[in-house]
Amino acid sequence: MSKRYSHIVLGLGATGLSVVRYLCAQGVVPLVMDSRLAPPSADKLANNYPNVDLMAGEFDTRLLIQAEQIIISPGIALSTPAISQAIQAGVEVVGDVELFARALKAQSASVLAITGSNGKTTVTTLVAEMAKVAGLNYSVGGNIGIPVLDLLMKPADLFIVELSSFQLETTHSLQCIAATCLNISEDHMDRYSSIEEYRQVKLHLYAQSKAAFFNRDDILTFTNKCEKLNSFGLDQPQEDNWGLREGYVVKGDMPIMPVADFALVGKHNQANIIAAMALADKAGIEFNAMKQVAKTFLGVAHRCELISCIEGVQYINDSKATNVGATLAALEGLASLDGGIVLIAGGEGKGADFISLEKPLAKVKSLITLGRDGDKIGRLKAEHFPTQSMREAVRKASEIAVPGDIVLLSPACASLDMYDNFMVRGEDFKTEVLELAAKDVAKGQLFTEKQDA
Repeated sequence: MSKRYSHIVLGLGATGLSVVRYLCAQGVVPLVMDSRLAPPSADKLANNYPNVDLMAGEFDTRLLIQAEQIIISPGIALSTPAISQAIQAGVEVVGDVELFARALKAQSASVLAITGSNGKTTVTTLVAEMAKVAGLNYSVGGNIGIPVLDLLMKPADLFIVELSSFQLETTHSLQCIAATCLNISEDHMDRYSSIEEYRQVKLHLYAQSKAAFFNRDDILTFTNKCEKLNSFGLDQPQEDNWGLREGYVVKGDMPIMPVADFALVGKHNQANIIAAMALADKAGIEFNAMKQVAKTFLGVAHRCELISCIEGVQYINDSKATNVGATLAALEGLASLDGGIVLIAGGEGKGADFISLEKPLAKVKSLITLGRDGDKIGRLKAEHFPTQSMREAVRKASEIAVPGDIVLLSPACASLDMYDNFMVRGEDFKTEVLELAAKDVAKGQLFTEKQDA
């Protein structure tokens, strides 16, 4: 072996490239390894960092065990044999968020962190919008959008980061002014041995935060291992915690605003807004800024996103519901609305048990399934309609739904059996719905022309 590398970056997606960029700026030239023969950012690496070597294919254990530090991308499991051997050999294995945390120790910036099985992106975006209205110098990223190390390229007083369980596995040094675990439901069971292992990874964030908020409506987000626990919920809070009282969001005994003023609908979104307010409060954001955002924020793409209303039927894109818990939250949140729900679900189940969907599915007007594990969900409802494509699913839903109903794409599954990611899946749904909407408009115009003739 002719060369030894002190730092090795595993994975050359957006995160891996950001790590290379950061290390090179520190004067460290790493080796990059990727198990894929054609890594997605290989061309960018070659063009921008020609002095950085790339090894594609099987990880070279001999090089890994001689490194000082391995920076692993979130999608690669620590249990990968070559990585396990490196850890046993005493090599430090960290992620990009840990490098971010260490870099921030030399700065005076504050960090707010959000994790949970569902709602992370909505809450992260809400907090960012509140910071924007308040006029703060902030940056937002992590599991949402920009890799955290790229955030360091622009000075900020407040960093708002969304963190996945994969990222938290290798993060130990964050010093958050506040953080939350929004909820816990079965997810990534193809990576974790049990929901308890997954839960403990999530709750590891609490120990890295000055103020930690758990969800009173989800006991799995509570831990007695953290001394400074705060909470939020949809009930009346005690002390100075956050919740609801007589239709108002309250902090302790202090009324903030009526829930009826929220732009977002559904109980799950009420919880998301309250959690965002609790975090924003710890960052010194004034109530007026919070209220302004709550009154105007219509949600993020692919998360209970209203696409169109066709002949009195609302079509909602919840493609980001990549696990059972997210679909349960959507069904519960929309249950209070008038009309029935025609649910489109299915995809790659990631080893999940779908049994908790059985009772909610009994209340669903109709179930349409698609994807690799669609049949597993279909077995939970006596009558369901299996389909082979999004087009077929949307067309079937349009035949079933009547004015007042909701057609909801909330798959409870990942998308990788049919699509590159959940965004592409959501866009496919949107395309099919808008095609229906265009036909509806054309039909209306034809009717008008006949009336005028």
